[in-house]
Amino acid sequence: MGVSSAARGRLLPVVTLIVVSVAAAAPSSPGPFRTLYAFGDSLTDTGNTHSTTGPYSFGASHPPYGATFFHHPTNRYSDGRLVVDFLAIDALALPSFLPPYLSTLSRNATATKAKYFGVNFAVAGATAIEHEFFVRQNLSANITPQSIMAQLGWFDTHLRARRAAGGGSKDEGVGDALFWVGEIGANDYGYSFMAPDALPSERIRSMAIDRITTFLEGLLKRGARYVAVQGMPLIGCLPLTMTLSQPGERDNLSCVAPLNQKSLGHNQHLQARLHRLRRSHPDAIIAYADYHAAHLAVVRSPARYGFAEPFKACCGTGGGAYNFQIFSTCGSPEVDTACAQPARYVNWDGVHMTEAMYKVVAGMFFHDATGAYCRPTFCSLLAARKDHGQ
Repeated sequence: MGVSSAARGRLLPVVTLIVVSVAAAAPSSPGPFRTLYAFGDSLTDTGNTHSTTGPYSFGASHPPYGATFFHHPTNRYSDGRLVVDFLAIDALALPSFLPPYLSTLSRNATATKAKYFGVNFAVAGATAIEHEFFVRQNLSANITPQSIMAQLGWFDTHLRARRAAGGGSKDEGVGDALFWVGEIGANDYGYSFMAPDALPSERIRSMAIDRITTFLEGLLKRGARYVAVQGMPLIGCLPLTMTLSQPGERDNLSCVAPLNQKSLGHNQHLQARLHRLRRSHPDAIIAYADYHAAHLAVVRSPARYGFAEPFKACCGTGGGAYNFQIFSTCGSPEVDTACAQPARYVNWDGVHMTEAMYKVVAGMFFHDATGAYCRPTFCSLLAARKDHGQ
């Protein structure tokens, strides 16, 4: 059957899209990084916490968590994959998703080098500041005791166990691995919101940035040469914070202005510290993954990225602009179902994002070559690793 030139013109974009989609789905060749270590909180945790050991209220061990990709709960705080999952499989072409440290698989210290590709130490509810500090302030609603420094301790324990079992060399190839430091600090600010007079946000910011800096220095002293640090998203654009705030506090995004200013200030101070670390460790490459910029781009133009609901929780209750109630959250007995099209929603449960949003953010971090979302670009990080030899 013949096709007119006008029809061919209309078909060309469709055919191009199909070709690009097939190419994107094709298996990638092994990347320059064969080992990945991840740290952070619930935005990065791939299973170190269960509903009974993680942040209050969110039932990530129960349906409908995990429904989109895994089709069952995996203790990820989303309907599917996280940014770190896209990093492992798509960007680095690792053989599997990064196993959580506390799982039986990741504790197998005798794994051969052929099977070993890293561990995820991120914990939902984790803070930058040590948990004991908040307990002393009588603010212990979050039952997660692990801070970012506790995760560094887990990392040391894991490496010692592998060496003792003969599963690794003395330095464990730390200098050849990629270290992904996911978002950390949002939970610290959550505590300051509970007691703003006792814990002003400026104090929390100073302490949190100090702890993150100490953690990063710890990685660098242990031989890390390739580190990517993720900033904080727009915490004022989450259904939880928008539900609990006053209507008069909105900014030009329709989000909570004071909270977005706090996340922006946190990220600015974090980037200043990263700049200092780069100067004091010139042999290391320290990238900044700008979650704030990525989140902002989506909120400003949600339809451009395929979203119809930039603020409403897909898994929640109450309807309205945010579909969120603090005492009836996703995974609770009252909320065991989610929206019909999670891919149209930015937010999954009121705090955490949908797989669709994480996929968009991952694309910005790992495939954008402009430096708008990752500085230096992720491509340059991969190239540097190749230049140093595999």
